[in-house]
Amino acid sequence: MAIGEITQDGEGKYIKRFLIGQFEVFDIDKQNRDFRDYFFGVEATQMESMEELKVLRYNLRERNIQMGIHFPLLKGQWRARDPQYLSKDAVTYEESIKYMEEEFKRSQDFNPDYILLHYPKPVILDDEVDWSSWRFYDKTEYYYESEISYEFFEERSRNFFKILCDQGRKYNFTPVLELDGLNKFIYGTKLLEELLEEYPSIKLCLDFGRIHIQDCIDKNFKGLEIIKRFGKYTHLVHLWNAKVDSNGHYPALPSLKVEEGWGDMGIYFNALNSVNNSYKVLFEHKSNLMSDEELEECYRWVKELVNGGEI
Repeated sequence: MAIGEITQDGEGKYIKRFLIGQFEVFDIDKQNRDFRDYFFGVEATQMESMEELKVLRYNLRERNIQMGIHFPLLKGQWRARDPQYLSKDAVTYEESIKYMEEEFKRSQDFNPDYILLHYPKPVILDDEVDWSSWRFYDKTEYYYESEISYEFFEERSRNFFKILCDQGRKYNFTPVLELDGLNKFIYGTKLLEELLEEYPSIKLCLDFGRIHIQDCIDKNFKGLEIIKRFGKYTHLVHLWNAKVDSNGHYPALPSLKVEEGWGDMGIYFNALNSVNNSYKVLFEHKSNLMSDEELEECYRWVKELVNGGEI
């Protein structure tokens, strides 16, 4: 039995839980170097053309690889990557809903395990926090707390969850929401828990790199508490490491020291394991930053963390 497959389903079969990313093109060299037989599949996003979608489909089928989608599957279908389904602008809102529905329909032929979108979007930012380390396409991708009411946020969120649940049922995928730039509307209320309980088909993605960065810049945000609180709803972890002053998406390696500003991935996984033993992990790192030996070390260490082994 391969380490990393210890979780069993109802029939006692071992479940593969790891993915690598494929961005814009199906990179054969990356696939051959990064993928392992005990991995679940790939997370694809923003394929650059219809021709590249055909390449992706062919490789998935020939290699018998499962797939998740980081919205959108095909790039360039709207002015920004992420639909802004919480926007106060009526035109932007309507365009966002249409954009989502069209991409969900396009994705049907791939039979994805999940389709992931960022939540909330636009992101709601604490006015007192320096968000210069957060990346946005343009100013329409965020509001400050002082610019939007909680009542509007709640109404739009409830409507979005209903739409997303219906679309997941229609096209047979698990909707997954990657938590993005959280504020008191999320961690200071029970709204998100209420919505996840009302729509149990919708799951979460915890991005450990984002959580660490927000931990560093936002005194009101407690990343470990977020993981413990929302861990039971988690379908996927996006795994990478970073320092606030770095370029981000660095591999999670045991040699990265917390005292030097890197995130404590061991503590994050321990917290998640205490409430969830079936989540998947996407290695969202830039693997070209590592040697082959470091890549294997990364996989070995993360397998131990996921399986609750000694750090």
